[in-house]
Amino acid sequence: MNSKNLKISVLLITRNEEKHIKEVIENVDFGDEIIIIDSLSTDKTTNIINTFKNVKLISRPFKNFTDQRNFAIKQAANNWILFIDADERIPKKLKDEILETVKFNNNINAYMFRRRFYLNKILIKYSGLQSETTYRLFKKGYAFYDEDKIVHERLVVKGKSAILKNHMNHYCFTTYENYKQKMILYAGLQARALYNNGKIANWLHFIVRPAYKFLTNYIFRLGFLDGKE
Repeated sequence: MNSKNLKISVLLITRNEEKHIKEVIENVDFGDEIIIIDSLSTDKTTNIINTFKNVKLISRPFKNFTDQRNFAIKQAANNWILFIDADERIPKKLKDEILETVKFNNNINAYMFRRRFYLNKILIKYSGLQSETTYRLFKKGYAFYDEDKIVHERLVVKGKSAILKNHMNHYCFTTYENYKQKMILYAGLQARALYNNGKIANWLHFIVRPAYKFLTNYIFRLGFLDGKE
């Protein structure tokens, strides 16, 4: 087998990730190349990235998540792509599983990761997050992000996919204010997408859907067991 077929390109998209960027780069140093597409950060993110000689940094204005991710894929030189967010971490067991998967893979073109969610380093065990999975490892040329989904991006996979056994850690929110700001960002992007598709908000969106989501995640998905978090 061509050795290039076993190599991994690690991709990240960032903006103002100075709290996470050093740790995540060190966490994925098993990749054969690391490429970061930064959306014109105004904090120390790019300064920290530039201290790593093995990282390729590309500065590019942010349009939406899907556009930025598809651009990143085009920059990858290797057969396998590992896409990771700055607030995600790969424990050793998952790292070993990734390397074994790439080495002995047959007909699977994309793999989903199970994720453990943390709020300020407190594990959120329920609240609808206990079964969350997301695509993070795939073959270049066999997967791309759906351009019609600019928020909560959807990977379109050609061929078979599977789920890896081990979990990755997602330190998604450090504070409640951090959570609020991310929700405002995602809500704005989603509202723009819905508007562009001719959707108009009505009372169902403001009353029924929030109530349904609360009951589903807090009651039926056992969110109350996570306490005040």
